[in-house]
Amino acid sequence: MKTLLKLTFVFVFAVSMFAETFAQEVDRTKPPMLPAPKSLQLPAIQKFALSNGLKVVLMEKHQVPLVQLNLTIKAGSVNDPADKVGLANLTFDMLDEGASGKTSLEIADAIDFLGASVRTGAGAHSSSVSLHTPLSKFDDALKIMSDIVLRPDFPQKELDRKKKDRLTSLMQMHDQPTAIAGAAFGKILFGSEHPYGRMTSENTIKNFSVNDMKTFYKKYFVANNAYIVAVGDIKADELKKKLESVFGKWQKGDVKEEKIKEAAQVSNRVVYLIDKPGSAQSVITIGRIGASRLTPEYNALVVMNTILGGSFTSRLNNNLREVHGYTYGASSRFAFRPIPGSFTASSSVQTEVTDKALVEFFKELNGIRETIPADELNRGKNLVALSYPGNFQTVAEVAGQIDEMVQYNLPENYFSNYVQNILKVTNQEVTSSAKKYVVPEQMIVVVVGDKAKIEEGIKALNLGEIKNMTIEDVLGAVPVIDSSK
Repeated sequence: MKTLLKLTFVFVFAVSMFAETFAQEVDRTKPPMLPAPKSLQLPAIQKFALSNGLKVVLMEKHQVPLVQLNLTIKAGSVNDPADKVGLANLTFDMLDEGASGKTSLEIADAIDFLGASVRTGAGAHSSSVSLHTPLSKFDDALKIMSDIVLRPDFPQKELDRKKKDRLTSLMQMHDQPTAIAGAAFGKILFGSEHPYGRMTSENTIKNFSVNDMKTFYKKYFVANNAYIVAVGDIKADELKKKLESVFGKWQKGDVKEEKIKEAAQVSNRVVYLIDKPGSAQSVITIGRIGASRLTPEYNALVVMNTILGGSFTSRLNNNLREVHGYTYGASSRFAFRPIPGSFTASSSVQTEVTDKALVEFFKELNGIRETIPADELNRGKNLVALSYPGNFQTVAEVAGQIDEMVQYNLPENYFSNYVQNILKVTNQEVTSSAKKYVVPEQMIVVVVGDKAKIEEGIKALNLGEIKNMTIEDVLGAVPVIDSSK
């Protein structure tokens, strides 16, 4: 018993001494050191084409018996006819609502039975149908996917339901300040006629027809306007054989590239105040035209934005959330697209501090144009570099990254070189990109909130001309929905 007590005493004493020593050695006033970023190592990318010319990009990953297959159509919302805004989104949303004589429920049940999933979705410049499936069920799942892509039925009953859903969403947007601010910002920045600024309307939704979708489908769903990205536990020769059996007879078509004109840059600062009486918060969105995905300054902009508002520890979030307590979060982002998208800085703040929050926004927007302290720059670069592998954890994530590589014709060594290229970004490059793309005097400011409580404070800031807008100016009248249908 005495021996046990002695051993216990020795153990407790040793632990207490270690804890005291550890506490003395750790400086808790400084954040822990980040590990050195490492380059990303991935399997080789393989490319081949089917007999009809359909291009396929494959990355074999054999650790888990899963396959991710993304079929991309090179068309999206920018291809909507001017009087049918939302057609691409609706067309892709309808693909799995009935195909090859099967109903939406039959398709969903068949996919669920296989333990697989099929997703459809339209983007701005490209849209996709994606399949995630166990390798053992790949053949059956691929057949269902091919029916959705090649033999959609576009049933009228499902279209009526989708239209009603969209009208309901449009109606709900009238009471969602963040949605109002987003719609207003795009409409003002790009113009209501530009594909990036257009928004659908009640009449447009109500007038969509099955024929509209069939026309869009016939024009863009052709083999030479598509490509496939596959990632997972499958060999190239095996995949090619299976894809050939379902997509090999897909016909080509005459698809002409539709050039989208770049929007004009903001020339001066204007505040757009949208009244939302009784709102407890003000939604602030500030920005201008940004950069394209292919700009040589891309890496510098990624680092710069990470420091400004692209992370939890960014300047904007630290200022407005941590220091002042105006908001739960503030951020900034670039919408990188084939042509310049938007740069935005945004937050939802307490109504009574709307003017003060705007002051802090512009303090940080001006500050990022100055030389960044070396330690802050290094933290920003390390954060980007260390978080990058997180984009490749699943086969779906890897396929998404390869999709971007294909869409923008990036080199095959892009992924392996990305970390080192980020770490090479210089202070001069970051500052230069900030001065070029973050110009506070040439920005639009959209504020959605209780006008009676915030207008005077905003006026006192002298940010520029103030233009008043209504929610109806942005979204149109609240839709009337026929509940009998």
